[in-house]
Amino acid sequence: MDAGSLKSFSNLKGQSRCPLQEQLLSRKNSKENMDRFIPNRSAMDFDYAHYMLTDGRKIKENQTVCSPAREAYRKQLAETLNMNRTRILAFKNKPPAPVELFPSEHSTTSVHPTKSAKPRRHIPQSSERTLDAPDLVDDFYLNLLDWGSSNVLAIALGNTVYLWDASDSSTSELVTVDDENGPVTSVSWAPDGRHIAIGLNNSEVQLWDSASNRQLRTLRGCHRSRVGSMAWNNHILTTGGMDGQIVNNDVRIRSHIVETYRGHQQEVCGLKWSASGQQLASGGNDNVVHIWDRSMASSNSPTQWLHRLEEHTSAVKALAWCPFQSNLLATGGGGGDRTIKFWNTNTGACLNSVDTGSQVCSLLWSKNERELLSSHGFTQNQLTLWKYPSMVKMAELTGHTSRVLYMAQSPDGCTVASAAGDETLRYWNVFGVPEVAKTAPKVNREPFSHLNRIR
Repeated sequence: MDAGSLKSFSNLKGQSRCPLQEQLLSRKNSKENMDRFIPNRSAMDFDYAHYMLTDGRKIKENQTVCSPAREAYRKQLAETLNMNRTRILAFKNKPPAPVELFPSEHSTTSVHPTKSAKPRRHIPQSSERTLDAPDLVDDFYLNLLDWGSSNVLAIALGNTVYLWDASDSSTSELVTVDDENGPVTSVSWAPDGRHIAIGLNNSEVQLWDSASNRQLRTLRGCHRSRVGSMAWNNHILTTGGMDGQIVNNDVRIRSHIVETYRGHQQEVCGLKWSASGQQLASGGNDNVVHIWDRSMASSNSPTQWLHRLEEHTSAVKALAWCPFQSNLLATGGGGGDRTIKFWNTNTGACLNSVDTGSQVCSLLWSKNERELLSSHGFTQNQLTLWKYPSMVKMAELTGHTSRVLYMAQSPDGCTVASAAGDETLRYWNVFGVPEVAKTAPKVNREPFSHLNRIR
């Protein structure tokens, strides 16, 4: 290769250097970076280093002629004086960690290991079963659906009450009332899952034994018009009527009316007892929610109610007591309100209010998770699942073509049945399966309930 070729090759080599290499060369030639990196001198033992480079070498050469006792003494002395070190130079401070120019999103190591995230539960977006519900009354103020503890669903269609057994999907007719007494305006299972109360348009309430298909008694004189809402508290059946009155009925005795609550000016469309049985929540067409306490109702206080909540601007039918916080109540307003509100029933304070954008017809808490399910009317007629307390929407379930007036929850808390003005009954696997299934001990709800008769 001639001189010209070598010169041209050196010029080409100089032009082809990458920018990163040029940056390193310029740093080496700059006056600011003339010295090389020197470790921290405070961590160095120069006396020991000098000894190891001079006298230490002589000792190693004479190790073959030393006696065993002298060798043992030398080792012990070396350990005492910390002379067994093999490194002459040492860094006292750890070098800085290298900076990642291209951080990996899928790094397998982490300085702070995070907890394993709980897998997100799959929520089916469509109903798992749909049944026809002809003649279902499209009335916001009624309560025509209930799921009993024996896993039997009751639904009122016109003048007839039907029972659907979830264990074998069988359907049976319980009762058909006369036209002058009907239609049926409310149904409610007793805690035993065998007896059921049926409210009628003529102000009467019938008690039935579902096992024998036999009517046990009729409660009269409670109200002056239809009975649209009912709730059980052990042997006490609480009824709410269009006359605005709330009546406690002891179904064990002949004179069944034991207490009457007066506070609503219009129809009582929602009733729910707390889990303890001490407080009753009622909602009415007068946009008012009352909290009644059994101890106050029997006292001589000027007002029977514990709290009168007037923040809703439309009828309040949707009521739900929280299963994991005994003094927390959720309420939902009608078409002119559209909000879900949360209350501390001990103080009467409103904890939160969420605008849902549509009429709130029903509310159900999950028994397994901190979640709340609401059913709605126009425009989407959907069921909305909320995460509590953030109230973030987890899912919106659509399928009904009319407002979803009624909801009921299965005894295990997994399945929800919804009935709408489109005359369909749909089943949704919305709440999922509990993580740990515990077998609940059998409890006799009434003394001697396992005996047919007492001698």
